[in-house]
Amino acid sequence: MVNGLIFRASSSLDNLMNFKLTIQYDGTDFHGWQMQGELRTVQGELTRALSRIDSRDVVVHGSGRTDAGVHAEGQVAHVHLEKQITPEKLRAAINGNTEKDVRVIEAALVDDEFHARYSALEKTYVYRVINGPVISPFWLRYAHHEARALDLERMKSSAELFLGEHDWCAFSSAQSDSETKHRTIANIAVSEHSDERARSRLIEIQVSAEGFLRYMVRSIAGTLLAVGRGEMDDELVAQAIDGGDRALVAATAPACGLTLLSVRYE
Repeated sequence: MVNGLIFRASSSLDNLMNFKLTIQYDGTDFHGWQMQGELRTVQGELTRALSRIDSRDVVVHGSGRTDAGVHAEGQVAHVHLEKQITPEKLRAAINGNTEKDVRVIEAALVDDEFHARYSALEKTYVYRVINGPVISPFWLRYAHHEARALDLERMKSSAELFLGEHDWCAFSSAQSDSETKHRTIANIAVSEHSDERARSRLIEIQVSAEGFLRYMVRSIAGTLLAVGRGEMDDELVAQAIDGGDRALVAATAPACGLTLLSVRYE
């Protein structure tokens, strides 16, 4: 049904070129992805640049929204343009008309049917935590600082409870406008390594799913951090997942630690 809608929409755009954009941004100074009036957003910045390039009003469609303060290493968007331009020149033109905290890493010409959101099969996020007494200023914008000791093995054990399809109402925003809160987590991994620049322990929580609800990954990360600190156990985590009781879920982890790593397509 969705593909049918995309096809009919694109049939009226026969003279337009559909470009897929792979985008990176530091989300610190953005009010998220989605356009919000005069507030600075990633979608708004890209839309303004592309409207200037195409000499008409255009809208960039992303694979999904990221909240204020959340970063991206592999966000994907698409845009239909009238201008006859190569992907390489388009990338240069966009990057020449945007601030340096957002960059198009790659531009590619794709079929009219491609839609950044509806064609996506899976998204992967990573939540990064500097676990040590001090956080390096080089990580301040891109990781959450947890000075208390974290038990990685406990976190790994609890992470397995999040696999599979669940109703994630306890791990998402109450204001979410999604029709259903059921999502399937295909993979979740907790890992660590010693980061030379931070001179500290870097813990990463990587989660892949068909889609996510607002605050879902940050809520999962916050709960796993509580497990690592010894404040929650597997039984309590299972109750929160199965029972949908938001009161059992730990505080949502700050936005600065979250990065959209990649979006997978056919």
